[in-house]
Amino acid sequence: MDADPVELRVLGCLIEKQRTTPDQYPLSLNALRLACNQSTNRDPVVDYEEPTIRSALDRLGRRGWTRLASASRAVKYRHLFDDALGVDDEEISLLAVLMLRGPQTLGELKARAERLHAFGSLEEVSSALDRLIGRELAERQERRPGQKEERYAQLLGETGAQEAPAPTGGGSRVDGLESRVEALETQVAELRELLESLTS
Repeated sequence: MDADPVELRVLGCLIEKQRTTPDQYPLSLNALRLACNQSTNRDPVVDYEEPTIRSALDRLGRRGWTRLASASRAVKYRHLFDDALGVDDEEISLLAVLMLRGPQTLGELKARAERLHAFGSLEEVSSALDRLIGRELAERQERRPGQKEERYAQLLGETGAQEAPAPTGGGSRVDGLESRVEALETQVAELRELLESLTS
């Protein structure tokens, strides 16, 4: 697994919103941008633009982890992560929290995953983590000096902020135009795909 930080943030947000705000799921690109950039329940806090998120969705789609969802007025996105990896509700909830918040202790995971899945005890959290560790989707980290408890991390890829490449040289206007054209081309391709899925 080698998902980058943007892919992990996008995927984590899709899983989180599916469970916490099901009436607003699947997510539009704008809703997904707001979810990625929100300042609560996120570490690190990021400021991704729509082209960055769209590019991550494209890569996730090639992995078979996300897809376009048919919508009447706006293009929306859903995840296919549970089906693709065969994870259950407990496991996917813990992975989502690990994607959005980085390595955490057992107690932190139980508290923060509560909105996604209600674990009855720390033992249930530990059991789900053991299953993820057995499938090499998560790991138990060694205690660092000053830490009282072990922490757990996901193994889907590196977490942390990742910014879009900064423009170089003096061609910022040209770079901006190129990025807008690229975004429009991507959007047209997505709309064609959506139209084909609706007509087939």
